Amino acid sequence: MKLISKLVIYKEFNHGDVLEDFCTLMEEGYEGNEELFYQAFHRLIDLASSYGFEGNIWHNYLAFLIANNENSYSLACEGKGMVDGSINPLAMHDFEIFRSLFSYDFKQAGFPTEFVEVMEQYKNVNENSKVFNKRIRDHIVELSKNLPAASDEKQFMGYVTDFYKRFGVGELGLHKAFRIAREDGNTVITPISNIAHVSLDDLVGYEIPKKKLIENTESFVKGYSANNCLLYGDAGTGKSSSIKAIVNQYYDQGLRLIEVYKHQFKDLNDVIAQIKNRNYKFIIYMDDLSFEEFEIEYKYLKAVIEGGLEKKPDNVLIYATSNRRHLVREKFSDKEERRDDLHASDTVQEKLSLVSRFGVQIFFCAPDKKEFKHIVEVLADKHGITMDKEQLLLEANKWELNHSGLSGRSAQQFIDHILGTCEER
Repeated sequence: MKLISKLVIYKEFNHGDVLEDFCTLMEEGYEGNEELFYQAFHRLIDLASSYGFEGNIWHNYLAFLIANNENSYSLACEGKGMVDGSINPLAMHDFEIFRSLFSYDFKQAGFPTEFVEVMEQYKNVNENSKVFNKRIRDHIVELSKNLPAASDEKQFMGYVTDFYKRFGVGELGLHKAFRIAREDGNTVITPISNIAHVSLDDLVGYEIPKKKLIENTESFVKGYSANNCLLYGDAGTGKSSSIKAIVNQYYDQGLRLIEVYKHQFKDLNDVIAQIKNRNYKFIIYMDDLSFEEFEIEYKYLKAVIEGGLEKKPDNVLIYATSNRRHLVREKFSDKEERRDDLHASDTVQEKLSLVSRFGVQIFFCAPDKKEFKHIVEVLADKHGITMDKEQLLLEANKWELNHSGLSGRSAQQFIDHILGTCEER
């Protein structure tokens, strides 16, 4: 009987086939199972490469299984830590089995020494993970070192529970950002493995808009009342970057970001149903939001925000960016059409009612010449550009005149141009 068949809570592992094969090898031995060993070893190396594991990759893998398994115990502990109830002795039972897996001596059991040494002292060619951000990968590796050092099941349980409290569990816990997709007719939330690590300090200027965004987000993260946010204004002024920076800053406090496109609004109820009972705070993020006259997707969004029978969960907010404050496009010709509309004011109110559902509306305006020069100077200093200040600002002025005008984006593009020119030399 395989050891893992005695597990009660921890079942249905992601990449659990590797565990199945290694447990078979532990039970039956190496001789007569050489092919199975090399297959299992290959899959373990492949996982180490994908996830950026190194050191004892068998221990990395076991820690990954524990960190990634969503079950009654891990979900109860995420963001909270130790819980009371009958689940604890059952979890302790499973952790005793895991301790025996961590302590298994492959060399002593007669497995090929050269391969076991690679397994125990693996050095990855590329330390970057294709799946996790580096910090989470490092935390899993740290967990893999703590667990085999635990003196008993109680200490083992403490390490695991502390991990769930600090970082969460499963895909929603271990990733910052997500997008949605359709698979076999179902709405699926899938991780984005490589989100830009922009910080609020990287966004030069815009102190008042950033302050408003931070205040609303902090209230949300701390469990207080908060509003849906609309960031609107000129192109290239840092609206989208501000939201990415917000999730980077508050990720450790349980904030997560789900990016949704306009054509996916009809799936929003399915998305919310999947996240409403999790111990995280979710921002549903809509970039460059606007609607043409003939587009009706905004009606789905209105219903989700405030108009439906089911109340929007307290752990969900909607943050959107737009170059257009009123979101739904209107033309002068619309006024002519309204003359034939018996209830013209109702038509106008229907279009304006979407923006009114965003309780916080933050304006990002293009910088003036003085502000643009300041942004260039700060970015140049940050990147170690030593060009003469007068020459730098003269070149920046030429750049904005020939490119996208006065904006934070234009300043960053100019700095990237200067850096690229220096590298060529």
